[in-house]
Amino acid sequence: MKAQLLGSPVFIQIFKEERTLELYAKIGPEYRLIGSYGICNFSGGLGPKRVEGDFKSPEGFYTIDSRNLQPNSHYYRAINIGFPNAYDQSRGYSGAMLMIHGDCRSIGCYAMTDSYIAEIYRYVDAALRNGQDAIKIHIYPFRMTPANMQRHRYSTYYSFWQQLQPGYAFFAEHHQPAAVAVVNGQYVIGTPMQMTRAPVASQLALTQPK
Repeated sequence: MKAQLLGSPVFIQIFKEERTLELYAKIGPEYRLIGSYGICNFSGGLGPKRVEGDFKSPEGFYTIDSRNLQPNSHYYRAINIGFPNAYDQSRGYSGAMLMIHGDCRSIGCYAMTDSYIAEIYRYVDAALRNGQDAIKIHIYPFRMTPANMQRHRYSTYYSFWQQLQPGYAFFAEHHQPAAVAVVNGQYVIGTPMQMTRAPVASQLALTQPK
C-alpha cells in the first residue's frame, strides 16, 4: 500500500520534544500517516529560530517546492525548509540553509540519518514531480494538546506557541493541513479552502493561564 502512494500529495509534521518527523500522503480527501521517523538530531532546544548563529532549529509553518530539494547534499539528501518564511522576515529573524537532511549532525537542521531521509526525500520528490505545486512542513515544539500546552504555559515562547496551536488542532480534527497567513506579524490560521473566513479559534481558550 505504501509504495502505491508514491507520487501522491504529501504533508510533513515535525515535533521537537518527541523527536519525530511524520510523513502523510493524501488518500481520498484526507492526509493519512504513512511514515513516522525518529529525528537523530536537532539543535537549540525548544523555541523558534531568531538569529543566524543561535544554532536553533526552526519552528513554524513552512512551504517548499522543487527548488528546495538538494539531491547531492553533503548530508546525502536535503530538503531546505524555507527559513526565513514571511513570519520570520516580518520579525527580522535571520538565518539560511536550514534543512531536513541525512547524517546525524545538526547546527540548526533536522538530521534524520541517511536511510530515513532517503525515504522522506523519495516521497517528497515524487509528489512534486507528479504535480503537487508545494508541500507544507509544519514544525511544532511538541504535540500541541491542551495538556502539553498547559505543561509549557510558563515558557517564554508560550505566546508564539499559541499562534501555532490552532494549526496543529485543525489538522488533528480535519486531516487537512490548515491554510496559514501572516497578518501584522502574526500567524493566522484558516481553512484550506478560504482564508477570508474567520480564523480557527484556539482550543485552549478555557485552559490558558490567567
